Amino acid sequence: MKIAVAGASGRAGSEITKELSRRGHAVTAIARNPDKIAALPNVTPTKGDVLDQAGLAKLWAGHDAAISSVHFLASDPHKLIGAAKTSGVGRYLVVGGAGSLEVAPGVKLVTTPGFPAQYKAEAEAGSAFLDLLRQEKDLNWTFISPSALFIEGERTGKFRLGTDQLLADANGKSWISFADYAIALADEIEKPAHPRQRFTVGY
Repeated sequence: MKIAVAGASGRAGSEITKELSRRGHAVTAIARNPDKIAALPNVTPTKGDVLDQAGLAKLWAGHDAAISSVHFLASDPHKLIGAAKTSGVGRYLVVGGAGSLEVAPGVKLVTTPGFPAQYKAEAEAGSAFLDLLRQEKDLNWTFISPSALFIEGERTGKFRLGTDQLLADANGKSWISFADYAIALADEIEKPAHPRQRFTVGY
């Protein structure tokens, strides 16, 4: 497939790009500084700005899927959604956050007392992005939330999927590596299971 990744030089974006390359997809890897994108088979580093809606739409046009892997506070969800719709891309996938996941019925992680203050604004912006997507009638979107800790780690291929509830292991730890998250995202592109839905991945 032909897949575009916006934010391909970031920690999650670079692992997603690597995973898609490993699977033989043709990847347009978009970043403000394409020099920071690793040289990989089937990957074309491309300069682009997620705040340039028209420019991004042109870069995404002609792809089977487009992925946003960018910080919510450093982008505009209206522009990203607009670019996805204008581009005519078959699917639009968003690297989400954990803050909008529920820890109890109707209780989002971002609203809990122990949620780190320094991540709150980013988490709230991610939750607002998801709310906007849920109002879209024409766009084939999927919002993929990682677990609470989204970190460097090995590629194990062993993880669980959930819907709107935060996943945690037997000890209460909620986490996923960038590499395993990338597997879950690539699987979703190859075998769509969550059209116009949010799902989450964790151990």
